[in-house]
Amino acid sequence: MLDKHTFAGRKMAGLYFEEFSVGQVFEHPWTRTVTEMDNVLYSSLTMNVQPLHIDEEFASKTEFGQRIVNSLFTLGLMIGITVNDTTLGTTVANLGMTDVRFPKPVFHGDTLHVRSKVLSLRESKSRPTAGIVEFAHTAINQRGEVVAECTRQALMHKKPKS
Repeated sequence: MLDKHTFAGRKMAGLYFEEFSVGQVFEHPWTRTVTEMDNVLYSSLTMNVQPLHIDEEFASKTEFGQRIVNSLFTLGLMIGITVNDTTLGTTVANLGMTDVRFPKPVFHGDTLHVRSKVLSLRESKSRPTAGIVEFAHTAINQRGEVVAECTRQALMHKKPKS
């Protein structure tokens, strides 16, 4: 019988709580070039009518000289890029994100890569089959500039007992 972390007989790519260690660093291999469509669609879907995101004429007269990518799209993309290496099929839930920062804007055509570091591990007090992993995520553009950072707490499954 397959446990809930397998698909077609294979373990999912994510790591269980016990497979993380404090100080562990992930240089996530997936990268993503952000497009105009990403930004306009995300802003429209979330009803964010900020002209910095959707109005080229308006944005051209700002200090940026062009539209900037919606920061919540950037946050979601940063977290999404980390999933395959860390939590795919092994997470219970995200518990929260803190210390979210966007030190530089993201523009259409920027390509982002992400680095994650495990900051802390602790057993769950309410769920004996889970533990909490705290990650620091950093998104970096093709120019080597940090464009987003956050600390994330994830409730992770422990390895199933055989």
